Amino acid sequence: MPSSSGHRTHLHGTEILARYGKTYGWELKSRLMGCRDREAAEILIRETGISMTADEYLSERTVKQESLFAFAKPLPGVLSLIKHLKDTNIPIIVATSSCRATFLLKAKNNHALFSLFDNNIVCGDDPKITRGKPAPDIFHVARERLGSPPANNCLVFEDAINGVEAAKNAEMNVIWVPHPALAAIHKDYFGATETLTSLEHFDPRKYGLPPFPDDEE
Repeated sequence: MPSSSGHRTHLHGTEILARYGKTYGWELKSRLMGCRDREAAEILIRETGISMTADEYLSERTVKQESLFAFAKPLPGVLSLIKHLKDTNIPIIVATSSCRATFLLKAKNNHALFSLFDNNIVCGDDPKITRGKPAPDIFHVARERLGSPPANNCLVFEDAINGVEAAKNAEMNVIWVPHPALAAIHKDYFGATETLTSLEHFDPRKYGLPPFPDDEE
């Protein structure tokens, strides 16, 4: 689920790389977004050539995340949408490439949001997931947890292109809500069912979902 923590994570990755005289731009970040933690670390190290192991990078990043996630908040429209889906009995689940320990750090100060999912959480280190995004594994597991509804009845919200591709590979509908910097370098990407600049612009009626109360006639 899109949140304000992603950009701060990017900034702290930049801090680590700066010690080695390396930079970390959105071209590389776009390749890492949606990957599982270790996969992302391995790609980052390979592409930048820094002299760290994946374990060393992840250990340092985790320490930095502990402070930054205290300030992570859902982006505009996220909480109201999830509350609406919960109130109208639409099954919902989180499918995040982050390992469970990282997810719990992020969720710690966002109880109002994540409590709505009733522990329907699938993380990237789930033993049933053998491949990370853009492979569809995580969404197959999430769909199974919800009772295996038809894939074309599932709607995914993603901020990462790897996540969009994973949802498509799972034959699900997917709405892409990218960071403006990510959208700028992928302005010709049309892989999602719909692209929005904010979830505040989401219209559930387009997908056969109950309308927001203010939209009811």
